[in-house]
Amino acid sequence: MAELNKYSKTITQDPTQPAAQAMLHAIGMTNDDFKKAQIGICSVGWDGNPCNMHLNGFGHELKGYVNQQADLIGLSFYTIGVSDGISMGTPGMRYSLVSRDVIADSIETNAGAQYYDGIVSIAGCDKNMPGVIMGMARLDRPSIMVYGGTIGAGHYKNQQLDVVSAFEALGQKFAGSISEEDFKGVIESACPGPGACGGMYTANTMASAIEAMGMSLPYSASNPAISEDKKNELKDVAAAIRNLLEKDIKPSDIMTFKAFENAIRIVFVLGGSTNAVMHLIAMAKAIGVKVTLDDFVRLAEITPVLSDFRPSGRYVMEDLHKIGGVPAVMKLLLKEGMLHGDCMTVTGKTIAENLADLSELSDGQDLVYPFSNPIKKTGHIRILYGNIATEGAVAKITGKEGERFEGEAICFDKEQDAIDAMQAKKVKAGNIVVIRYVGPRGAPGMPEMLKPTSVLMGEGLGKDVALITDGRFSGGSHGFVVGHVTPEAQNGGNIALIKDGDKIIIDAVKNTIDVIVSDEILTERRKALQLPELKAKKGVLYKYAKTVASASEGCVTDEF
Repeated sequence: MAELNKYSKTITQDPTQPAAQAMLHAIGMTNDDFKKAQIGICSVGWDGNPCNMHLNGFGHELKGYVNQQADLIGLSFYTIGVSDGISMGTPGMRYSLVSRDVIADSIETNAGAQYYDGIVSIAGCDKNMPGVIMGMARLDRPSIMVYGGTIGAGHYKNQQLDVVSAFEALGQKFAGSISEEDFKGVIESACPGPGACGGMYTANTMASAIEAMGMSLPYSASNPAISEDKKNELKDVAAAIRNLLEKDIKPSDIMTFKAFENAIRIVFVLGGSTNAVMHLIAMAKAIGVKVTLDDFVRLAEITPVLSDFRPSGRYVMEDLHKIGGVPAVMKLLLKEGMLHGDCMTVTGKTIAENLADLSELSDGQDLVYPFSNPIKKTGHIRILYGNIATEGAVAKITGKEGERFEGEAICFDKEQDAIDAMQAKKVKAGNIVVIRYVGPRGAPGMPEMLKPTSVLMGEGLGKDVALITDGRFSGGSHGFVVGHVTPEAQNGGNIALIKDGDKIIIDAVKNTIDVIVSDEILTERRKALQLPELKAKKGVLYKYAKTVASASEGCVTDEF
């Protein structure tokens, strides 16, 4: 039989560690417990966010199921999170991406110091998922991620709502197209209870990618937060972590390059968030696998968009759950030769073995289109290069926005200045809004520009105005938007040299993004450019600004 307690025995079985053993007795462990493998159960739970409000309860239940397994004992610990939806559009949003690396650091620190033999992390909001995977990958011990699950759809006056509906209602208010009563009604009805934002935004995107990668159980991404299926999943996780220990299957056995290709494929097919690009690159770095922008370029050309999810489509994750969940989509991809079926997963079986007896997509559904009639024949996430983004930028182009945009720049060095200009009707059809100095170092923290994109959509300018930024976008953003522009303005990137009235051409077929200004003029502007000081002077934002890599390198903070 495999040695299950190969790490914790450093503490529990060493006679020269009496003080450590005394402290474990203090928490209620017995001498018999010292022989058991210790499973760290990390919850990213806190009361102040619907995505996370239920996770500590899941952790408590899971601990009970782990303790029922032979030779295992569960030990709970906790880490922080940031609500993107609550902090969006405020300076607090600068902490969102930072939280990913704090979460990873927390898991590595706690589980590493305590010598846990296995780790189960329960994650809910956007940055939670890549954060917990990065932390578990660094330690490379048997590990599973449990997704907290999606929220149910909100409803108001026969409209299906989610959190983006509330953001877009602000644009409608600016445009005068919504009454005060309906504005409040949307706000009060958009988010009906626990669970992560319902559309194919970053949380559901990353949960789906991680399931396709094999680091969570089948259906984890699509099981709703409040469902018997999610409760049953917790029972299955307890048995699965013991199986991983017994077989000594670690993240490095699962998170291979082919597994990352599976994850990227599912992101394209589901129409997922642009945030997946930087997160998957960062997760790959954590396990020692090289994934670059070129991999997204390559796979985008041979992978279609099949799923009609919000924000640009009609459906939410709860709807996918009803017709077969993420496994049914994966089964379709496997059948079409678009998944590596031989990749190992946290079940101890391969992708193909997991899917063999699972159901296909329900007949008559119109959420996931057939390969013969895709929503878009190639991937919606486009990696653009040009004199604005010499090291790359990331666009989310579903095709509904068109595939080329030409317009005049209107430039802002702060997100709020752009929103104020929109409210004052200074942003006109044909403009390309440039929001800069909001990158990983410039903000610092690379906040999401969901508020300005939602205002544009709400004002009815979504098809007539483009937006480019060295910040990033929520999975809830839609319209002609380009983010992750690198080099960022704070690092002297050419996005800092654009001036009002400059002509910009964005081409999502040729994958280019250029300001139509001569190299000589850009050189003269560079001579006059004075970069601002870092906005953060102390604390976690300052440390982040001093250590963070570019968006094209995953915004990791441990490569210096």
